[in-house]
Amino acid sequence: MTSEKIIIQDYLEVDDELLTDIRDLIQTKSDLLIKNILNDLYPPDIAHLMNRLDYEESDYIFSLLSTEEQSQVLVKLDDDHRNYFLQNLTKTELTEIVEELPTDEATDIVSELSKEKAEEVFETLDKENLHELKELLQYEGNTAGGIMQKEVLVVQKNDTVKKAIQMLRRAAREDEHIKKHYSIFVVDEGGVLIGLLPISELVLLSPQRRIYKVMEKDVISVTTNIDQEEVAHIFKKYNLVSIPVVDFQNRLVGKIMVDDIVDVMQEEHDEDVAKMIGSDADEMESRSPSQIALLRLPWVLITLFIELLAGVVIHQFDETLSTVLLLASFMPIISAISGNTGLQSAAIIVRGLATGHVHLSEWWIPLRRQFHTTIIIGGACGVVIGIIGAVWYGKILFGVVVGVSMFISVNISGLVGTGVPMISKSLGFDPAMTAGPFETAFQDVIGISIFLSIATMLLHWLV
Repeated sequence: MTSEKIIIQDYLEVDDELLTDIRDLIQTKSDLLIKNILNDLYPPDIAHLMNRLDYEESDYIFSLLSTEEQSQVLVKLDDDHRNYFLQNLTKTELTEIVEELPTDEATDIVSELSKEKAEEVFETLDKENLHELKELLQYEGNTAGGIMQKEVLVVQKNDTVKKAIQMLRRAAREDEHIKKHYSIFVVDEGGVLIGLLPISELVLLSPQRRIYKVMEKDVISVTTNIDQEEVAHIFKKYNLVSIPVVDFQNRLVGKIMVDDIVDVMQEEHDEDVAKMIGSDADEMESRSPSQIALLRLPWVLITLFIELLAGVVIHQFDETLSTVLLLASFMPIISAISGNTGLQSAAIIVRGLATGHVHLSEWWIPLRRQFHTTIIIGGACGVVIGIIGAVWYGKILFGVVVGVSMFISVNISGLVGTGVPMISKSLGFDPAMTAGPFETAFQDVIGISIFLSIATMLLHWLV
């Protein structure tokens, strides 16, 4: 078995030993030695280091960084540490950091400031940056407009290739983030997006060629109101590294980079998983135990009341259970297996809806696939539990009752787990919400009901 390791030139690992060394150097105010260590770390690693230090220690490290480094580190800090700095940095320091960041990240930082502090920063920004930030702040955070950046390379359709190269060189001198640009976008006189030209192709073209003759006319773009999850689907489907963002008149207003989409996909995945277990994606990082308890309590109470239905169902079959007490031993098994199967089906469908692998217009495809799967699972579990039941009770018919109940319960739970998220999605609800604990509770009730109903119908053959 081979092990894989990522190796980066001059890379320094942030481990407990380094953390101890940094703390010792902070105590002795050994600024030069600390700076030498920081020079061997990338900004995300510096942020990881600061996240493991207390506020005073991380503040000391932060003060040794250049403004450019501070801006790159600030956006990578965890919520608690970033909030600490946003509250304690001066207006001038915040302004300098905001001006260093791409507009999308600068907008994220400003949106986390208090209203008073944000206004102070606005007062010190130049007009161009101020206009761009205020424009981006108008969009909802989970839309294409909310995650786009304003830095785009734009040429007119009648410009020459030579002029485009000159524009690119000028932009490279003025914008340090130019390395993240992969394409030049082409617009008409009204700013309407009509094409794009990969930067890599510029050097291969004759300087006198007109842009409209060499540009790619089939441009994939998104409007500002498109949900970020849908943007992620488009990136994945077409293998994009960037995508232009347009307004409702198809005028170019910004672009989204693939690194932002990676963050979006992780965020959406964390949210889906958290909702399915009745929690919150960042509860471990940013919430106190009491806040976490209050967050989870409504879900737990909903589940509790639904599970009471199981008690009501069991009460309706008191006569059956009193006749064959061994039935009670199999209820939690059937309930647990059917509930687990339903939750697995729901998790697969929720993720499929999120990634675009499941389409509501073809709802029968995932339903059919899950049904085929649960037939196999239910059949295997039914045979096993049926044999155990028959041996345990001493009657083959008892094993048949238990096995058939398991088979039917697993299949119904699988269909419920598959169908409910799709129905929720079609009605405009978040499918992850319906795949939470209360759906599992419903599936428990279904499993118990089926089991006891079949047992009652066949009871006169058992005794």
